[in-house]
Amino acid sequence: MPNLARFVQVRKNTGELVPFDPMKLKEALRSSGASDTETDAVIGQVLPSMYDGITTKKIFHLAYSLLRKMSSRSAGRYKLKKALMEMGNTGFPFEQFVARLLESEGYTTQTGQIFQGRCVQHEVDVIARKNGRLVMAECKYHQTEGIKSDVKISLYVHSRFLDIRQKLMEDPGNHSISFQPMLVTNTRFTEDAIQFGECSGLDLLSWDYPQGHGLKDRIDRTGFFPVTVLKSLTRQEKIALMDKGIVLCREIITKPELLDPLQIPKRRLTCIIQEAQALVK
Repeated sequence: MPNLARFVQVRKNTGELVPFDPMKLKEALRSSGASDTETDAVIGQVLPSMYDGITTKKIFHLAYSLLRKMSSRSAGRYKLKKALMEMGNTGFPFEQFVARLLESEGYTTQTGQIFQGRCVQHEVDVIARKNGRLVMAECKYHQTEGIKSDVKISLYVHSRFLDIRQKLMEDPGNHSISFQPMLVTNTRFTEDAIQFGECSGLDLLSWDYPQGHGLKDRIDRTGFFPVTVLKSLTRQEKIALMDKGIVLCREIITKPELLDPLQIPKRRLTCIIQEAQALVK
């Protein structure tokens, strides 16, 4: 890697300027599954385009467009974090996505359920049940990178679920239930939020937490990639699918007819299915 790259100042999403670290780009490409040859080829073409003040977003798009020409699977995995931030404005598709991940672990799920707490009513984003275990998950969805869920969010969610639990435990029939509150975000948690979660028993799930079992790890293991990762679908088509509760690539692989209302030409339809299959295989 040219030494010159070390002196380029990169502008982060927060507006902060930091020295460019080519190793971070290399690690991101490798974690996407790109081979050493593909990784070196992408970096070799990105570095000559570097300049002071270049944004991390610009670097991402450069690397993504180059990687996509070599491997649609690696490109899709490289784009995964961005794809999670493209799941609409409401947060509802992300809740559906979290429900699907829990279903992959054997849970039966519901979304948007109303529970009466001891003090007030609460709407719970995702309910998951398995073998006497009841998981109640609050989802904090963000469309901008760099936003973190802090300890105030953890405290708020924990207090809500304590209120629900106290009401549930008034019924002796619920005493055998293993109740587990959960907070999920597609970005990250602050250190204080993590510390509180670990101390209070509030399960936390973020992009890279818990280590080895965060969203990116679970998605990679299950192949549950969101439809927003597909380059062959337009933004409008992705929104139309998510509005109908279709959030996973594997859903359109197993039931291609779900794409019929979009009236996509047959040739492009084949490309969409092939790209989705390459990701989830």
